[in-house]
Amino acid sequence: MPTTGTSQSSRSSRPNNPSDSTSPTARALRALEILRDRPGVTSEQLAERLGVTDRAARRYVAVLREAGVPVESERGPYGGYRLGRGARLAPVSFTQEEALGLVMAVLDGRPAATDPDDLVGSALGKVVRALPEPIGRQAAALRAHAAAAPDPYPAHPDPAVASTLVEAIAARRRAVITYRGAGGGEWRAEVDPWAVVVRRSRWYLLCHSHRADAVRTYRIDRVRAAERTTVPFDPPAGLDPVAVLEQHLGTGWAFRTRVLFDAPLDRVAPWISPTMGRLEPAGERCLLEGSTRNPAMYAGEWLAAVPFPFRVLDGPELREAVAELAARFTAAVAVGPGAAGPAVAGEPGTQG
Repeated sequence: MPTTGTSQSSRSSRPNNPSDSTSPTARALRALEILRDRPGVTSEQLAERLGVTDRAARRYVAVLREAGVPVESERGPYGGYRLGRGARLAPVSFTQEEALGLVMAVLDGRPAATDPDDLVGSALGKVVRALPEPIGRQAAALRAHAAAAPDPYPAHPDPAVASTLVEAIAARRRAVITYRGAGGGEWRAEVDPWAVVVRRSRWYLLCHSHRADAVRTYRIDRVRAAERTTVPFDPPAGLDPVAVLEQHLGTGWAFRTRVLFDAPLDRVAPWISPTMGRLEPAGERCLLEGSTRNPAMYAGEWLAAVPFPFRVLDGPELREAVAELAARFTAAVAVGPGAAGPAVAGEPGTQG
């Protein structure tokens, strides 16, 4: 049985308080719901949620097993109870707001889900058809009449790969991944998977790569295969996956960047994303240091959006990209001999 680390005295003194009047059948059903919602729950945690002793919690697990519910247990510090394959659970119910919110979230993240032949679209259709008629009708109407623009750069991870990585994260076990880089090269790496982070419709694996002996972020849509191992690991204490991911995305690229803004840090900071680099005070001004793989994008999409004067101190590629952008903008507003005149009828872009 899963270990709990709780002494016998604390077990015997656990109050049954609010659940004393609850029937054993109701408690067993509640235990089933907890096992469904919290895979890996320990006997101590189950007892606390049921309001009973650890011994009574284990008895309810035994009742479920006698009723044919496959409840599996795993020993060790990361052990616990979980439902096995073949468990038949109670139907899931949604309010109208929950159902509409689910359809909106799916279409927002995967526009192709309007197509019933799409993998996610097929799953969404099954959910909508299983809803009670009044709620299902509204959800189906929302799906049918929402025109979702296709993603020009789709990057959908393999659900089986994502599932394997999430299982490894939950169990705190290393994984071996086969990865294909942006240039087409492919390699295998053993990693400690810390977290899966979804950022701007891209799925990333934040991990420690033993191949590189460093923190790495891998796009999960580029992971060709993943296998969970039996080797345990401990993630960093107090890990903030989103913050670490964004900081990491701003470093380690091919072209360095160093930009001085003629404004104090507190005014510039709201315009700077962590992926642009690290922003630090420099007297009454502030300094941004980072790297990029695309200097033209860094100049045209990121720096151009910051409404403060700046100067590129380092990074010849970025300096060249900024100069080209400045020349284009200057030419666009040039007036005088040689400047382009207004468009005439029949030319591209006119209404004639």
